[in-house]
Amino acid sequence: MKRLFDVTFSLLGLVGAGWLIVVLAWRISRDGEGPGLFAQTRVGRHGRTFTCYKLRTMHAATVNAASHDTPASAVTEFGRFLRRTKLDELPQLWNVLKGDMSFVGPRPCLPLQHQLIEERRRRCVYSARPGITGLAQVQGVDMSEPERLAVIDAEYVATRSFLGDLALILRTVAGGGQGDRVAR
Repeated sequence: MKRLFDVTFSLLGLVGAGWLIVVLAWRISRDGEGPGLFAQTRVGRHGRTFTCYKLRTMHAATVNAASHDTPASAVTEFGRFLRRTKLDELPQLWNVLKGDMSFVGPRPCLPLQHQLIEERRRRCVYSARPGITGLAQVQGVDMSEPERLAVIDAEYVATRSFLGDLALILRTVAGGGQGDRVAR
């Protein structure tokens, strides 16, 4: 049922919001720093890597690092708006449709986040597809706390349900969670 929900609503989302993704990507690229879409390798289900798509919120020359290790000055003015409204996540609908991600699950990390990867592996978190939103995210826990994050991710994996996922989606839409914070 979860995969059917993911396929149906990611397809509807891409059809309905495809124009918005194009407009936002154009607006980002208009700043002249690089493309509006951002592709990054992330760790997914079973520990396999995949290419995750987002709208670019940081300057094009920003080093590839976890958000909490990236200075706040790396985020563009328009990027702050996109991150606050979570619009930067829209291209991940493609990842959901392809099966790399789900709407709800542990947020995918970068391959260089070794401590988080190991904590998640120890707790069997990689049995689930990563999500656009998740239990830890709506609780305001980000990747700067790898052990705490892995514990919450494992709790999600152990107790996940379709109705629980719908509740997490609603909490996210209602403004729950702040996503990954950047360094101050």
